[in-house]
Amino acid sequence: MNIASPRLIDRRTVIDWLGIAPFMIFALMFLVMPTLYLVAGAFFNSAGEFTFENITGLFTPTILSAYWISIKVSFASAFGGAVIGFFLAWAIVLGGLPSFVRSGLLTFSGVASNFAGVPLAFAFIATLGRTGLVTVFLREWFGFNLYSTGFNLLSFFGLTITYMFFQIPLMVLILTPALDGLKKEWREASESLGASTWQYWRMVGLPILWPSLLGTSLLLFANAFGAIATAYALTGSSLNIVPILLYAQIRGDVLHNPNLGYALALGMILITGISNILFIWLRMRAERWQK
Repeated sequence: MNIASPRLIDRRTVIDWLGIAPFMIFALMFLVMPTLYLVAGAFFNSAGEFTFENITGLFTPTILSAYWISIKVSFASAFGGAVIGFFLAWAIVLGGLPSFVRSGLLTFSGVASNFAGVPLAFAFIATLGRTGLVTVFLREWFGFNLYSTGFNLLSFFGLTITYMFFQIPLMVLILTPALDGLKKEWREASESLGASTWQYWRMVGLPILWPSLLGTSLLLFANAFGAIATAYALTGSSLNIVPILLYAQIRGDVLHNPNLGYALALGMILITGISNILFIWLRMRAERWQK
């Protein structure tokens, strides 16, 4: 009977910890420490004195309006991304489409879900801007002026559509495994008991998928709430959302109150943190149901 020596066990333990050490150091330096610095800075003023002034400053009309606009944009893009992404994922998993459609859509989703920032803003301006390709095509070929309808890319609606470009693929990527987890035996059992397709989805499919749907929607909400590069490149400072207001406070061109910026960041951390915690809890619950 071979029993590993304590020396060998210790060596393996050290090797295991060394393997994850780079990630832990990276997370500590670029995630944990900056977060703690922001949280601490929210409770001090520029003179280094402890104060709640920055926290109370979050309840001014301008900042509350920025949070409300950010929440609306995040909710709208998350809802649109969840609905469209669900039907796309359903089509490639349960819709009987050819396998190459699934592989192609998942590959595109993996790329598009990470396509954001200045390139995404430029792509939408070049497509749906006042002189964009689609705008000019509709005007020249069909006599339809998109902007005469009140549409404006540099607005709440335009930013929501832009966010949905990476929200929909992210929904597809996360929800596809959940749809794959629906067992054929459940469908066959419901059919053998005389249930219709609608009854199966209402009483079996959707209740099982509901934690995944809700959890992924919360993840999409958090994903949009923290985005700044796309919004700033697309709208500049014309749309008062929290990430842009935070950037203006810390950058210091006109506004310069970094400690108020830290308080803004603290509010964002709380909102996105709650969303992510609920997503993790719902995901664990969905995985437990599907086992």
